[in-house]
Parts: sequence; structure tokens; C-alpha cells
Amino acid sequence: MIGSILIVDDEKGQRDILTAILTKMGYNIQTASGGEEALQQLQQEEFDLLLTDLKMQGISGMELMERVLADNPSQCVVMMTAHGTIDSAVEAMKKGAFDYLEKPLEREDLILTVQRAFERIGLLQENKALHKKLAETKRLPNMIGEHPKMHEVVRIINKIAPTSTTVLIYGESGTGKELVARAIHDGSPRRDKAFFAINCAAIPDSLMESELFGHEKGAFTGAGTREIGLFEAAEAGTVFLDEIGEMNIAMQAKLLRAIQEKEIRRVGGKVNIPVDVRIISATNKDLEQETRRGNFREDLFYRLNVIRIPLPPLRERGNDIVTLADFFLRKYSASCGIPLKGIAKPALKILLDYNWPGNVRQLESVIERGVLMAESEYIQPEDLPAEVHHEASPAGSLPFDFPAEGISIDNLERDLIVKAMQRTDWVIAKAAPLLGMSYKTLQYRLEKFGIGKPE
Repeated sequence: MIGSILIVDDEKGQRDILTAILTKMGYNIQTASGGEEALQQLQQEEFDLLLTDLKMQGISGMELMERVLADNPSQCVVMMTAHGTIDSAVEAMKKGAFDYLEKPLEREDLILTVQRAFERIGLLQENKALHKKLAETKRLPNMIGEHPKMHEVVRIINKIAPTSTTVLIYGESGTGKELVARAIHDGSPRRDKAFFAINCAAIPDSLMESELFGHEKGAFTGAGTREIGLFEAAEAGTVFLDEIGEMNIAMQAKLLRAIQEKEIRRVGGKVNIPVDVRIISATNKDLEQETRRGNFREDLFYRLNVIRIPLPPLRERGNDIVTLADFFLRKYSASCGIPLKGIAKPALKILLDYNWPGNVRQLESVIERGVLMAESEYIQPEDLPAEVHHEASPAGSLPFDFPAEGISIDNLERDLIVKAMQRTDWVIAKAAPLLGMSYKTLQYRLEKFGIGKPE
């Protein structure tokens, strides 16, 4: 490793000899005639190695080393000492010197000592780089936020990611449950293997078993070929089961067996197939309450709930709204080629006052729209969609008065569903969070009210 060396010696002849030898080896050399001059140079420039004489006028080599190491404990120091002061050199090593050289210096001893010193410097720098990389990993750059609740989420992720234990993530729609699941996978020994995510609310009950475990040819109508499921495809990787609370009881029993026995059987198959997958699940339901109601198997709940990670809704994260809004602004400003400088204060106040029922996902959508609609260098209030301009109503109040003839709850619910579907271009998965419903609940309501997309 070629680097920089500061030679400190009050004998000019000694400095010249050392400079000639070490410069020929390719090192960048600077010299100082004493401790005072060396300290001045060290304040202006960093050196990989400090090669200093022990006995000098003014500040001695020992005092120089102590002062340097007090400011920079990782500084590598080699002490040069006359034959009669070996004890002092040993003392210097106890105080932090890497090694010492005895005068008169032998060329080979000098070269070997400097080479060993730079080997150590290289190891320290490599270790420092690894620690920096680890620190960046622990910050999880995709997990944006400074709220204490988010710090706790990151702490748990870093703690349990290297294991293979099951994890249950709680959070409202749009809080970033899949992002957390991917962070766990990326921090695990399974990071180089597959990560598969499936939304249990979006898969019909009749197809869920085939989706997870696969099927044999002829297992059911339309099964023209053998297909493997996600559990086989994700061998040695991770399967993320989102909205696990929507899975029916019969399928829950089969999932429990797969987790406990670490094997699956394809639909229509007769052979048990061993599988090695990590299960991470997520829900916006209270599964403990669902178990009491008989909607979720208690034994499966305990198998999934080994590690529980609660994600706070955006409305509880204070100034994280500002941090996230700025992140999305820079993201979409760059991807859309629209150079915006920021969000105007009046628009920022609107964002902070809003309740964010769709959480981070909704905020991202709002900022993307703001970037596209902006007419100036800053997102203005008029660039934000109408929904975020409405402040939350006081507790117990409604945004309308009851008419004298009364209202129909069914008609009110139907109108709200129609408006949500219209706003999301009739995409159920997008409309459901706006209404605080699951995919399947909204699907049921659409059928109940006979609501369909207009031709």
C-alpha cells in the first residue's frame, strides 16, 4: 500500500537519508525538524504514518505521540530511538506506538517495519469501510423517518433479520409493510435467494392453495400442466403473506402445517415436498380479536406472531411527513425531469394538517401529482388534490347536517363507495384503503349494492 509519511527528526542528515529511501519505495514523504513543526503540519494535513525520533529538542517524540493519539487514536506511529533508550521505546509501544526502530537504522529493518505498518493501516481502513457499510445498512435508507417509533422499527429489523424466525407486521394500509418485509429479507442470509410477495386479499379462496403450494396436471379444471407454488419457487428465500387476516380458515390450517412440518403438498399431489422458506406476514386487522371471534386460528397466530413489528400510521409520525414529502419531491422531480426546489410553506401546512388515511402511499401519490401540476419552482396549495385541503372535522361532528326527513345509511355508504371507486378509476385495491376496508370487504359491498363500472 503506497501512502503518506511524516518524518520528524531534529537531525537534517537523518531526515534526508530516510526521505531518500522511502521516496524510492514510492511513499509520499514530508519532514519536520521537531515536535512543534510536526503538530502544525498534522493540523493542516493527514498522514498515514508518523515516523518520529524519540529524543528531540522541545517537544519530545513521546509527547508528540501522546498529543497526536489524543486527537486521532487511529494514527499509526513508529518511534526511532538510540541504543541506550530501548526502555523508553517499549514504553512508547505500551502507550500506542505501532513499533520502534533502533538507531543507527538498518535499511532492511526500516523497509520491513514501514511495510508492516502500512499492512496494519490497510487492515484498519478496510475495517473502517466495513463498519461504515454496516452502519449504512443499519440506517436502512429506504426506511425514511426520524420519529422514535420508526427508530424502534429499524432496531427490530436489524436485530431479527439475520435469523429465520417468522415475523408478523402490523399496520394500516400504505404504512410500508412490504418495505419492512423486504428490509428483513435483504438483511438476512437469504438475501441472495428469492423474495415473493402475495396479497391474500387479492387471491380468490379457490386459488390460494395452488398459488402457495402449486398443483399437479389435471388437479382441477384448467390445470393443463404441473405448476410449482411460491413456497417451492422461494426455496431458501422468503415468502411475504400480506393481508394474512383475509385468509380463510381451511387455508390457514394448511399454511400452519407447512410452517410446522416444513413441507407442502401440491394440489392433486400425493407426495410431500420439503421446503425451506422464511415466512413474513402482515395485516391491518387485530388478529387477537379475530381469533376470539373464530375468524383466525389461534395456533397459526402464535406461529406467525413470534416477532411482532407495529408500524405507526403517518398521522402519528409528526415531522416525518416533511421528511417523506421532501424525499418524494426529489424522487419525482428527478424521474419526471421537472426541477423543483421544494414545497411552499402554505402547501406544507396543508400536508401537516391532513389526517392521511392512506398513509405513506397516499402521501407519495399526492407529491407525485404536485410535481406534475406545479407551475413554479415550488409546489403550491393549488397543486395539491382537493382531498388534502379538507381539514379533519372536530370529534363527534359531521361535514353535513341531518335533513329533516332523515338519511339512509345504505344510500350514504353506497354514495361513498361510488365516489371512492370513481376517484381510483374503479380499481378496488386502491379504493379499499380510502374507505378503511379490506379488498374482500369492498368487493362484497360492490356486489351487495350492485355497483359496477359504467360502460
